[in-house]
Amino acid sequence: MAAVCNESGTIQGEGGAGSATGTDGAVLTAKELIEFIQVFSSTLLGAGGQTTRVDRTACRIARAYGFEVELAIFPKHLMLSVIKPAEGGIPAERRTAVSSIVSGAPNFQRVAALNALSWSIADEGLSLDEARQRFSAICAVPTLNPVLLRFLVACANAAFCGLFNGDLPAMGLVFAATLLGFYLRQKLLHWGLDLKVTFFLCSFAASLLASLGVVLQLGSTPQTAMAASVLFLIPGIPLINAMLDILDGHVLMGVSRLIQASTLIICIALGLATTMLLMGVDSL
Repeated sequence: MAAVCNESGTIQGEGGAGSATGTDGAVLTAKELIEFIQVFSSTLLGAGGQTTRVDRTACRIARAYGFEVELAIFPKHLMLSVIKPAEGGIPAERRTAVSSIVSGAPNFQRVAALNALSWSIADEGLSLDEARQRFSAICAVPTLNPVLLRFLVACANAAFCGLFNGDLPAMGLVFAATLLGFYLRQKLLHWGLDLKVTFFLCSFAASLLASLGVVLQLGSTPQTAMAASVLFLIPGIPLINAMLDILDGHVLMGVSRLIQASTLIICIALGLATTMLLMGVDSL
């Protein structure tokens, strides 16, 4: 079966139904399908997928198995109903479930893999067991090595400093400050500390190390190093998703994501301001 998204975000199927079989080849029920779509959608949202993508993906999967889906997404929960159509417009079977959204670090590799899986379900007619196996394999893919990730983020942030006319000493300070701040972020989140407190502490630690350039007068652009030292914390993906959600009509999710991102930016600013106050830096 091929499935095509129309302009309104719904899915229009072409051809016959997919392989609507559940466990052990039995006829697929709404209960089995809703459990899969529930976990699939929650994982996609937690990995950084925008609301419209999650809506279309859930609809695509349901249509592939001959069902309809109604999905309502909230900031921390999602509610969905899976419906087995029948003649006369009366559903032959309906199941409704509410699920918590497990938040995590953005993972575009997982988002792309899950989107590809939804198209494989629609185009290749995968059975639900095959879809579950592929889904589990996607979720089992390990994330990037933490040490390598810290190094790459530090390199990127140092490059940002150079982009803003920072000299080599300033770029070196930003590199070291980012290594410290990102390591602290990984550890604090691993220990379960509140995200807002984590961003404040990481901003404070990174900017405090970078402020050595101002105190010791290292190079000609120490203020640039101090300002750029916290850029790695800016929540760019939530801000982009917030604007996309608002433009797509998902105003509740868009405003929620915008408020969450703005709160984190305020925490970053407070950490930087605390360093400036302690070190006697008047301006950047």
